Amino acid sequence: MFPGATASRDDAAYVVVGAPLDISTTFRPGTRFGPERIRRFARTFDDYDRRTDLRFSDCLVHDEGDVRPWDDAAEYVEWVAGTLRDAVRDDAVPLLLGGEHTVTRAGVDAVAPDVFVCLDAHLDLRDEYDGNEWSHATVTRRVLDELGAEEAIVLGARTGSPEEWDRADADDVTVVAPEDAADFAFGDRLEGKSAYLSVDIDGADPGFAPGTGTPEPFGLEPREMRDVVRTVAPHADGFDVVEVNDRDDGQAASLAGKLLREFVFSHADAATESD
Repeated sequence: MFPGATASRDDAAYVVVGAPLDISTTFRPGTRFGPERIRRFARTFDDYDRRTDLRFSDCLVHDEGDVRPWDDAAEYVEWVAGTLRDAVRDDAVPLLLGGEHTVTRAGVDAVAPDVFVCLDAHLDLRDEYDGNEWSHATVTRRVLDELGAEEAIVLGARTGSPEEWDRADADDVTVVAPEDAADFAFGDRLEGKSAYLSVDIDGADPGFAPGTGTPEPFGLEPREMRDVVRTVAPHADGFDVVEVNDRDDGQAASLAGKLLREFVFSHADAATESD
């Protein structure tokens, strides 16, 4: 169980679901260990958040556990999407723990956002990778072309194929380089729209989060990622953090767990202020 996720399913305002899919990782596998590793390295965090004056255990978070994966990505993602749709139907916000980035398709499918915001080292705008349309390298392309999002804002991207950069030039994609992320202003781009926030942990510089499948230097700092989460969370109807593996001493999992908590605190604080 994610620490502090003590609410019953009936009372939940947020539902954590683990999706430990690990079948299309192209370099260092291990995302199958991500959900439980994130839970484990979040155990040291204090329940109380000074900034929002909230306790995580009072935010009505429920941990549904993991959806055990199998080797058919399409069927698995649809099954996870159904689990997350159940939470949405109950007016709860789904919080998805990956697993490879492919599982984000389930979260977006369940939430059907207008705007997809992603922290990621990679554009993930390939139509296929090694002939696989369900590769983790295609997720943002699928979100735009098949799942109906009107716009994708990718912060921290610093690598991609020529074809991906061509797709990124379209009007429905905004790419914010790591060096520009701290000064990027969303303005009114989220106002009156539903959003989904996806955190690929490799968006962080691997010096901060080495435990990921495809580390890419010159990335984001944790505080920059935190600030994006705090900005987007009040507008978001779903969240995930993905691509954490077991190839470090817990740095990536610790950052992932902290960003999930930042999402919940920021989302819950905004909901309290609007009541």
